[in-house]
Amino acid sequence: MKSRQSDHAFTGKSLYGTQYEHMYSGALSFLRRRYTRDLEGVDVAVTGIPFDLATSNRPGSRFGPAGIRAASAQLSWGPPWPWGFDPTDRLAVIDYGDCMFDYGRPEGIPSEIEAHAEAIIARGVSLLCLGGDHFVTLPLLRAHAKHHGPLALIHFDAHSDTWKDEVARTDHGTMFFHATR
Repeated sequence: MKSRQSDHAFTGKSLYGTQYEHMYSGALSFLRRRYTRDLEGVDVAVTGIPFDLATSNRPGSRFGPAGIRAASAQLSWGPPWPWGFDPTDRLAVIDYGDCMFDYGRPEGIPSEIEAHAEAIIARGVSLLCLGGDHFVTLPLLRAHAKHHGPLALIHFDAHSDTWKDEVARTDHGTMFFHATR
């Protein structure tokens, strides 16, 4: 009997294409893409930002990156509908893993997220981030602006997240107030 390869997150040979793996087994990278920090030849790096210290009332979004990766296992067996093609046939996509920061030093977290994103963007790789509460958008916008210049933003939410706040304080409702400064 022919042996089947599993754990494509670690054993996948190519950065392109979809390989079948059972949905509820193996290492759970985003869409079963290879876990790597090597950005050579990569078009898109998927990274998690497991952060929810800036939210009010409902913490737990720090589990979002792991949950999205687990859910994406159901989508990794074939071309996404209704496109008629598999984007991973055209783009080299990797799972870069999560941004690491010290929860015990919350004042440094925005700069750590920004530096994490900058390291990827500086290599000419597009970034797909899995959050986390939407506070993380501010350091990500700053990292992109450093590389690309002025940006435009389309934001869908129940409120604008532009509440005025003191200069040194930012949370999930004020980050776009600070982003325009």
